[in-house]
Amino acid sequence: MILLGSTGSIGVNTLLVAKKLSMNVDVLVAGKNIELLNTQIHEHTPSVVVVANKEDIYKVNHKNVYWGEEAIVKVIQDSNSKLVVNALVGFLGLRPTLAALSSGKKVALANKESLVACGAFLDMSRIQPIDSEHFGLWYLMQDRPVKKMIITASGGAFRDWDIERLKSATLSDTQKHPNWSMGQKITIDSATMVNKIFELIEARWLFGEGKEEKILYDAIIETHSLIHALIDFKDGSTTAHFANASMQLPIAFALDGKMGQNILPHVDLLKVGSLEFREITTDRYPIWQIKEELLKTPARGVIINAANEAAIELFIAKKIGFMDISRTIINAYEKFTDVPKNIEDVFALDKEVRRYIR
Repeated sequence: MILLGSTGSIGVNTLLVAKKLSMNVDVLVAGKNIELLNTQIHEHTPSVVVVANKEDIYKVNHKNVYWGEEAIVKVIQDSNSKLVVNALVGFLGLRPTLAALSSGKKVALANKESLVACGAFLDMSRIQPIDSEHFGLWYLMQDRPVKKMIITASGGAFRDWDIERLKSATLSDTQKHPNWSMGQKITIDSATMVNKIFELIEARWLFGEGKEEKILYDAIIETHSLIHALIDFKDGSTTAHFANASMQLPIAFALDGKMGQNILPHVDLLKVGSLEFREITTDRYPIWQIKEELLKTPARGVIINAANEAAIELFIAKKIGFMDISRTIINAYEKFTDVPKNIEDVFALDKEVRRYIR
């Protein structure tokens, strides 16, 4: 396989699963963590390596090292591997997704932004999401009429904060996730609930296209992060997908759809004792105001993705407060009303929204 984003948490877990499945790693693409990359090179012996920055090439212990976005696209096109695992963070991951699909490859997709920004123009038949929520929905799907798909949220770093305190929340505060450790951006997205907006758009593209009857999509907070998805069937029954919080399970099914071996210990409900569910409210998570309208026109996801990435940059630079992230996104969503008609429009609109926010 080709692994994009090998040194992030998804990438590290993907390599653990690949080792269990004895899969060959043809290409490793990483960012700035060269020390970890060199360890991965030693263990998995890829044919080609790509890093983010030119100045890091000489630090990499490999004879075939390239750098930058163009190199990522080229190695995808040149590789004989039929599988690309895209665990890059942000809009940066879209061009590699497009390159993989146009090269006839299957994409195991952990890059949310590809689907959020460009879902209208991607071939869903060759995309397998690496996401516990979408994996849960896929796992629950049966040949029965579906009324609603529900994904769960942890609630993020501020789920228990007094709402007044949110105005003064710092970057450091956003990183104190109650359930696990993730990268900086996704942990911020978890705190704003933008991450869950993204996942609802993804679910809409993955499971809603071509359906004669409209499926409803929603999310609720489940504080233990043991239920990842639920499906309400039209007959009145609801099924839930329980699994211990680990990305290795959805990764394993993305790499090997038949998956016959044990990946995780089962959830012991007697030890858990009880579960807690909460509503996602607009006072704590203002971005939820646009959820329903956005699901009606999911192609506008490129607007909220670009606005979110630009707003996070401003927040990290201490130019805006935490609650301003959602306000900024909503402002951009209300200003830009066009729906992209093609892939070129997606990239143009992305740039225009970022310029506006900055």
